[in-house]
Amino acid sequence: MRDAGSPMDWPQDDADDVLPIVASLVGGGTPFALATIFAADGGPRPVGSQMAVTADRAWGFVSGGCVEADVARHARETLATGVPRRIAYGRGSPFFDIRLPCGGRIDLLVEPLRPDDPAALALAEAARDRRTLRYLSRGDRRRVQPPEAPVAGDWTVDRLHEPGQRLVVVGGDPFALAIASAGLHQGWEVALVRPGGPPGPPPLPLDYRTDPPGPALRDLAPDAWTAIAIATHDADLDQAALLAALRSEAGYVGVLGSRRRLELRRARLLDAGLGPADLARLRAPIGLPILARSPREIAVAVIAEIIERRPPPVIARPRAEAAGAEG
Repeated sequence: MRDAGSPMDWPQDDADDVLPIVASLVGGGTPFALATIFAADGGPRPVGSQMAVTADRAWGFVSGGCVEADVARHARETLATGVPRRIAYGRGSPFFDIRLPCGGRIDLLVEPLRPDDPAALALAEAARDRRTLRYLSRGDRRRVQPPEAPVAGDWTVDRLHEPGQRLVVVGGDPFALAIASAGLHQGWEVALVRPGGPPGPPPLPLDYRTDPPGPALRDLAPDAWTAIAIATHDADLDQAALLAALRSEAGYVGVLGSRRRLELRRARLLDAGLGPADLARLRAPIGLPILARSPREIAVAVIAEIIERRPPPVIARPRAEAAGAEG
């Protein structure tokens, strides 16, 4: 049996959104550098992709693994000097020994941030409160403002940060646990609601609740970036969970069950006071139609459908005078 590879051989910190990491670093008083793609011609990662780097660790990725180690090196140099820098890889880059196999080019702004920087504090607060915000930076100056506010000035980075995807699963059987596990594998925040369930949680790193669906979902306060997957196999529990979920602001609501019972389910929901617009939000049967059968296959179908139906990102706003938090 071969020895396990080192973390440098097999990088694991591939967070697509580093905002929760930033919040953790700010909360812990740790200085960090933020590297952001501000221009790209080809490449696997879009403009706005970021890495957060400390003296001994890095999160996020800006390529397919081609440049991350070098970006981290530059980031640590900015931490040491306090001076931001722009770097480029690919066509026209001075780093001719670091190639992008795609043949394109990416340009990054690398900037050091103190944990007490006003913009860093605003980012951390937005992450904790699940608020959308816009991050603007030139390296030596930065601003955080609401997404709907017009953008004033000439900024190198114009990055919209939205709340991370969250998944709430109602149920406790193998299907529910497979869906919860699949959400965790995506890096999502996951809560499992099992009304009247055992006092101890399943062996998964999630938020476990045993109260009824209505109180549990009200406490979780679903938003547009929250998906609710209902898999209780109990008609009354399904009904209670669906009423609470469809009256919330959840961006996705799906329920496990047969097509034969769908019309009866819809009629019960209408009788309970929901309207046609509410029912139009319901995905039933849950998941993309990929002939999934096992709990894990159904979990794949559910996760794929949640990704497919996520709200699109907010577009950049017109440039004009605007107020915000600056550092």
